Amino acid sequence: MPGPGKRKGKAKKSNSGGRDLSNVDIPTVLDAFIDEINDTRDWNAVVEILCRMFDFPDLNKRSGLKKIHANFDEIQKNLDAAYTKYQDNEKVAGGIVGIWAAMCADSLLRNRLFHAGLLEKMMPLFNKRSTRYVGLQALSAVTHHGGVDVRKEIARHTPSLIRLMEELPDDREVNEMVIVTLAHSIPTVVNDEDSSPSVRRQNMSNLDIPTVLRLLLRNLRNSDPSPYLLSHALQLLSSVCLSYYKEVKAIPSLMSLLTACLRSKDVTLRATSFQGLFCIFLQDAVPDRRNLDPNLFMSAIQRGFPSELNDILMSYGPERCDTYLILQATTEFQKALQTCVQDPNHDLYKLGLKLSELVLRTEYSITDGMYQARNERTGQMEVVDVGLPFQMWSDALPHCATAMRNKGTPADLDKADILECKFFIHKQRLPDAYELAKRAIARSPQVAYFYYVIGLSTKDVAEGLRASKKGLRCSRTSPFVRNFLLWRATDHAATLGLAKLQGCRAGDVEYSEGVAFLTSALEDAKAFVSEAPPDTGTMSNMITWFILLTIILRGPELSLDLNELGLPLRKLELTRKFAEFFRNPQLRTQSRLTREHILKYYKTSFNEWKTIVEKLDEVWSTSEELQRSAYRARDNLAAWLEGLSVEDGEHDHPRRSHSTLGMPSVELYRCSYCGNPSAVLRKCSGCGKTRYCDAGCQKQHWSDHKAACKKAQESKPQQGLDGLD
Repeated sequence: MPGPGKRKGKAKKSNSGGRDLSNVDIPTVLDAFIDEINDTRDWNAVVEILCRMFDFPDLNKRSGLKKIHANFDEIQKNLDAAYTKYQDNEKVAGGIVGIWAAMCADSLLRNRLFHAGLLEKMMPLFNKRSTRYVGLQALSAVTHHGGVDVRKEIARHTPSLIRLMEELPDDREVNEMVIVTLAHSIPTVVNDEDSSPSVRRQNMSNLDIPTVLRLLLRNLRNSDPSPYLLSHALQLLSSVCLSYYKEVKAIPSLMSLLTACLRSKDVTLRATSFQGLFCIFLQDAVPDRRNLDPNLFMSAIQRGFPSELNDILMSYGPERCDTYLILQATTEFQKALQTCVQDPNHDLYKLGLKLSELVLRTEYSITDGMYQARNERTGQMEVVDVGLPFQMWSDALPHCATAMRNKGTPADLDKADILECKFFIHKQRLPDAYELAKRAIARSPQVAYFYYVIGLSTKDVAEGLRASKKGLRCSRTSPFVRNFLLWRATDHAATLGLAKLQGCRAGDVEYSEGVAFLTSALEDAKAFVSEAPPDTGTMSNMITWFILLTIILRGPELSLDLNELGLPLRKLELTRKFAEFFRNPQLRTQSRLTREHILKYYKTSFNEWKTIVEKLDEVWSTSEELQRSAYRARDNLAAWLEGLSVEDGEHDHPRRSHSTLGMPSVELYRCSYCGNPSAVLRKCSGCGKTRYCDAGCQKQHWSDHKAACKKAQESKPQQGLDGLD
């Protein structure tokens, strides 16, 4: 048998990609079919006639589109010639556009067609009543399969699509198809992070979002909107909340819709709606940064706590409260410095031992200051040289760290690194703190403070979560460090969980991971609220996250009055009183503003949009076929376009089904050592069951897992500790 490239004889020209019409006048061929096409009332039949005329393969199959690839230039020339001659024949023009739309299921064909001017050929169809529907159906199909550049190009025509909605307010089919198209195309512009700010602003200026939102609300208010429209309307609304927060806030009913959807049965819908609200409040919020004013703090202490707050502190244990720990650390810090000054040898090693202990007690262990005295001649305060190699008190940290490394035992190396990390944090040198903490963890993986540094300094949310979860499992920690790690783990996991649940469905890996992240965040928030001192500065933030995560995860399980949140709300009021006592007003953070809005409008919003939320829930609980509206079901060209099964890796059109919070799926995505939910957990190659973040977690867990692992893999005993799949 001849090998590759050695086949004898002239190859027979294949017609698998369409009839060989290279020497045929296409318009003349089409003339023979024109009466049959004109007599056809069914758009799908028109497409079938055209495909038969061109001898096309099945465009609904990958194999068919591969054949189109092989002869694309000739096929496109034929279609263009037919379209040019018969563009005034509405059925021929519409049918050819339908064929092009089907080809767009393949990303490479789609890009070639758009470069050849496909969109310009589609637009005239919208202006004729007889071809308006098929044109919009084709455009909707293209946006369904479209890549980013294609969707951006379609978004440029938003004004024309808006005009259709305004001219035909009672045509539900037109309004629905336009909303579906905009829901796919507008987000690629407003969430574009690849273009320059100037290009992005120019692209966004063409969208006329205020009009889009007004028309969106009008369609939502129409009697009995289809589930298909509702799902895309919410997708479109949530996508513009960040860039057009003012425009969304200007329409209270849309804010109410997002709030009402927090009672949906589907957790992905609740997460999407919450993310929309969360984005709206970003621009009006302030960063969650806490600074202790020592003068205000001491003034408050001198006034004395009100009896209500005093009783709470006494009940918790005054020596465990932040107020006491800060006072004690401040006193001992200054005393240790004074002892070092008075010591003839200025023993920095001894000072370092004390400071490393204080750093683990409270965030405010090291205060800035210096030794000063008044110049009798000038009357000005001047720095006094007390014989130490530093002037600012905080500069003692690196000097003490050096002394401990030079004089101390190997055990002192951890304390030296703790001091230097604290110094870097104090000076806002977070990259330096991060690098030092990474080196320290390699040497001493059980010191929680180093994970605290990673969680504080990294910009990678996933890395921050992994570090925080690992730190919570460390044997060498302190209440302050543990509480900080719980705070960071909650914040990081909530961020990742909300991102994962955007546009996914039950059964997707992203769904299981998203639920796992949010569940982990809720667990850590609950632990913080129950364990941390009542006067700690982050208590309000953590109670807020506990409330928000409970609403997102439990949804309609909660009562309309949110009676289940009575205890955390009472604790929240106490945090307000503590802040008022210290004259340290609670910050208007993004989470706080979102929480205040939801609690205020939760019940009234659901009452306003109850029917719509219930209809949206029908979307998630029905099959994909039933998600289509009545007109799409009766129009078999739409069904034909919807039947495309080619996957090109760029689809982001969600198909959801009813979701439940199945805890077994949540547990599958937890590290067996630190409990971190992660998208990249790796299984132990020994037993094939337990999962870990990395080899470090596996090593730390080996003593607990060893017996079970060896039992599970008796036939391969060498692959327990070191193997990860």
